[in-house]
Amino acid sequence: MSDNDLTAIYRAYLACLNDRRWDDLGEYVTDDVVRNGERLGLNGYRAMLESDTRATPDLKFNAEILTADDRHVGCRLVFTCTPTHTFLGLEPTGEQVTFAEHVFYRFEDRRIAQVWSLIDMDVIREQFATET
Repeated sequence: MSDNDLTAIYRAYLACLNDRRWDDLGEYVTDDVVRNGERLGLNGYRAMLESDTRATPDLKFNAEILTADDRHVGCRLVFTCTPTHTFLGLEPTGEQVTFAEHVFYRFEDRRIAQVWSLIDMDVIREQFATET
């Protein structure tokens, strides 16, 4: 699979997330997906994403930097959203927050099999602290 194929698949995956097409998630994610060393499976992965988007209804997945090779995608996702419920363990303030997630994916048969994600929680905590 070429780098361009994976970036196109990944962008389609982000569109699926942004459109909240949860029933289509299996087109992009394997049934036994692992995130940060924890086997969530497709249902657990979907539940995580649904929880995040319930807590922040305006959450949009925006790829700022995207790179790929034949099996991996690396992306810097940037989010600007307004949490309305507890989000990442923090209580909402009613104000927007902006943060980045650095995430790497390993693909198998054109679907995400493994995810490594890092979110700068200090940046988010600082915004929550200054908005109260």
